[in-house]
Amino acid sequence: MNRYTATAHKFCRPLLVLTLAAVLSGCAAVLVGGAVGGVMSASDRRTLGAQTEDAGIELKGASRIGSVFGDAVHVYVNSYNRKVLLTGEVKDEATKARVEAEIKNIENVQSVVNEIQVSLFLPGFSARSNDALISTRVRGALVGTKDIYSSSFKVITEAGVVYLMGRVSQREGDAGAEAARNIPGVAKVVKVFEYIDETEVKKPETRPEQPAATPAG
Repeated sequence: MNRYTATAHKFCRPLLVLTLAAVLSGCAAVLVGGAVGGVMSASDRRTLGAQTEDAGIELKGASRIGSVFGDAVHVYVNSYNRKVLLTGEVKDEATKARVEAEIKNIENVQSVVNEIQVSLFLPGFSARSNDALISTRVRGALVGTKDIYSSSFKVITEAGVVYLMGRVSQREGDAGAEAARNIPGVAKVVKVFEYIDETEVKKPETRPEQPAATPAG
């Protein structure tokens, strides 16, 4: 090996390691739906303790499903204030029930909403990419909706079905669901909310004031 080749190997090997780490991180984000936006937020209506526990539930859930079922299932685990939403596909009702039982045994899980579909076919990359795009558009629509606190919503999309989680008032939940329904590609909107009283609703995000219109001369 000449000096040039040795130097190339010296610099390329760390780059390869970093690249693999980035890829693996991306895979983890796909398996754990809630981990993508898992940064703790002071504007979240959950306590910091609940946010930490939710992140732990999602990681433990993905790990347990992977170790028990391997590639035989396609399941996403999302947790909000210790309420777990299960989405994805499995081959039969028995497996669906087994997945739910495994998740219920995870520490801090208070309840499980099982929206897993029974299907012989698992979705491909293009379907998952389309779901990710829909989720992004729904989040944008929530930010642009008046009189709701968009940070209190968690958006999950599976096969065109949008699941909305969060601690919201009935009014906020209805407004958020309506905003999601208007996004192209959304087949259905499912509310998985924890409802709170209107008096508990924080002031919505401060939006910059629009400049006053200039009178026609």
